[in-house]
Amino acid sequence: MRVSSRGSGWGGGRQIPGLALAAVTAVVSGVAVYVNSFAVRAVPNAAVYTTAKNLVAAAILLLAVTLWRASGRAPAVPGAPPSAEAPRSRWGRRLGLAYVGVVGGGVAFIMFFSGLAQSSAQPASFLHDTLVVWVAVLAWPFLRERVSGWNLLAIGLLVAGEVVLAGGTGQLGMGRGAGLVLGATLLWAVETVVAKRLLGTVSPGRVAVIRMGVGVMVLLAYLGITGSFGGLLTLAPGQWSWALLTGLLLAAYVGSWMGALVRARAVDVTSVLVGSVLVTTFLSALSGGGGLATEGAGLALMGVGVALAARIWPRPAAA
Repeated sequence: MRVSSRGSGWGGGRQIPGLALAAVTAVVSGVAVYVNSFAVRAVPNAAVYTTAKNLVAAAILLLAVTLWRASGRAPAVPGAPPSAEAPRSRWGRRLGLAYVGVVGGGVAFIMFFSGLAQSSAQPASFLHDTLVVWVAVLAWPFLRERVSGWNLLAIGLLVAGEVVLAGGTGQLGMGRGAGLVLGATLLWAVETVVAKRLLGTVSPGRVAVIRMGVGVMVLLAYLGITGSFGGLLTLAPGQWSWALLTGLLLAAYVGSWMGALVRARAVDVTSVLVGSVLVTTFLSALSGGGGLATEGAGLALMGVGVALAARIWPRPAAA
């Protein structure tokens, strides 16, 4: 009897590490959101701040991959075995990497932070966390990932928890800012699927470096077009300190995210990532921001949803 890889990664031995890495990514993301709430006050121009931290993240990832290759060892996180869903042609891979870099690492960031500047944090957070819904919609036709009843229940609990935290759907007005955030989320959902397919033949380190490296070039071009490039050159040492800290967290996020995607299903990884809200809320409560008591119901729903997503194990196929 063998373990089937359809809809559950590439075998039982790889699924558990993938979800563990997704949990690490969620923790890093939760910490990053909390730290970013302070960093954005130090660098008021959102585009300049985003470019600075993404530049740091790109440099860290490039240095890490270069040092690892120079050591003469195999990649720390090997690429997945080639699959029917992986791009087979060189041009297909190039187009996929171009999307990950230009759109996922550049355009989507511009849209998200521009939208965030024009809307409040709560609806923006809710719309961003609908990423799991869009990935689930795309997972079957493009990745052949079967969305089971456990998946649907987990996603339903995650969305319900977000609605409770947002104070109901009536708080989620769809103005221009919210529209930009939703648009960025949809672009990132497509990127998740594209990255998952690429990871069948391209190493996670290369995908991560291209995402942040090409993306930061797009961001630099955006600063030049909007006349904000000078703001990047005139950042004070204290502002660069925030960029270094958040850039390090972003590099850890992208690296662990790619490592999780290469080992586990995209829909499961994305479901676990929603748990970052729990980490951010806990940190806010510890610093005196409240939240654990007043938002307990929403957090409980999301906690159960994440737990359900993390317990989806591969089932043995018929002999």
